[in-house]
Amino acid sequence: MKKLIKKSERLNTRREPMSKKTKALFSVFAAIVFTLCCTSITAFAAGDPISVVNNLSTFIFGLIRAIGLIILGFGIVQVGLSLKSHDPSQRANGLLTLAGGVVITFAKEILNLITG
Repeated sequence: MKKLIKKSERLNTRREPMSKKTKALFSVFAAIVFTLCCTSITAFAAGDPISVVNNLSTFIFGLIRAIGLIILGFGIVQVGLSLKSHDPSQRANGLLTLAGGVVITFAKEILNLITG
């Protein structure tokens, strides 16, 4: 039975060269990742356990708000593009994304209104 690809053809692979700009961007990205992942920060526990829970809650809701703002911005872009291209289905998706971003952004305030 014959082989479909000759051995000499299989070994003839090479990497594509990287431009100087790509190398510079990659080195900046690697430096940022190394800095964020490998630096050690000493965390001191508070004396009151309730304050620890409140600090964690504030941090998590801050992350949720950041994600909501990203989704909100994406929804604005989608609505703008749909108005330019006159696409009603894209406009509906953009408005739903926009509404979801608003709800996610103000999730903490909405939960505070619900719980009283």
